[in-house]
Amino acid sequence: MAIPKYDELMPAVLAYVAEHGEVPWRTVEAPMAEEFGLTAEEVAKEYDSGNGTVFLDRVSWALSHLNMAGLIERPRRGVNQVTAHGREMLNKQPNDIRAYVKQRVTERDAQRKAEKQTDKALETVTLEGDQATPNELLLQAYEEIRSSVFDEILDTILRKTPTEFEKLVVKLLDRMGYGGEVKDAGEVTQASNDGGIDGIIKEDVLGLGRIHIQAKRYAKDNTVGREEIQKFVGALAVAQSNKGVFITTSRYSNGARRYAEELNGATNVVLIDGVQLAEFIYDFGLGMQSEQVVEIKKMDIDFWDGMQDQQQG
Repeated sequence: MAIPKYDELMPAVLAYVAEHGEVPWRTVEAPMAEEFGLTAEEVAKEYDSGNGTVFLDRVSWALSHLNMAGLIERPRRGVNQVTAHGREMLNKQPNDIRAYVKQRVTERDAQRKAEKQTDKALETVTLEGDQATPNELLLQAYEEIRSSVFDEILDTILRKTPTEFEKLVVKLLDRMGYGGEVKDAGEVTQASNDGGIDGIIKEDVLGLGRIHIQAKRYAKDNTVGREEIQKFVGALAVAQSNKGVFITTSRYSNGARRYAEELNGATNVVLIDGVQLAEFIYDFGLGMQSEQVVEIKKMDIDFWDGMQDQQQG
């Protein structure tokens, strides 16, 4: 038979995870191949690019989308287990799983697009089938991959200790260039006496310019309100600092964002939410490694126009 698409795999993958408890993702391949009656050749079939096997990749995407929809969760890296909601779907609405996952992922992507304030050219393309150009489909696939990795980054962070998170954000700001050429520009403050400041970035050798950091490792669906930002501004005042970065794995309320935007020029506070945090970690390559590079070429018009055209007639 033809290799099933990743959405066709989702109900069977969810049922397998629900039956077997904590399941390493690679162990799902063999039982799914048996479930769908695939031959050894079909399981071993690789992409034309040589970047891995088709079936295992689709199993991975099925797991990823089930996770995005909240039907499975990752108690630790590479391991999946069913959630209470996932088990409920299996028991009461098994035929609705594919449609439900598609709806939840679409809603999630729409929410992220609404919150994201970046170049319009990078927005996820929502055209399908013959409505989309090849370039649009490629961009859509790229954004879907990034979004999946963002979730994995945040899930991994939430399994680490608060202290490790503080170290991570200091490393990230250093990687982003804050601190310039100052050696060991970033430091994590002592937890017992941090005064509401979790980390500091020195902007110059003498340490006259400093960026103070607060890092809050909250659940992804948590909302940081105005009150917490006000407390951070108070901590900046005590530290006699006018530059602060508040970083969280969750999101901010509209009130919190408005408060930060309306601060007078004496104090500047930048808010980084979970999606932006994951995006920065991804884009600046902190703890990341390149898996695949796709090179797309176009014709060099100057080169070809330099050749003499054949005369017509």
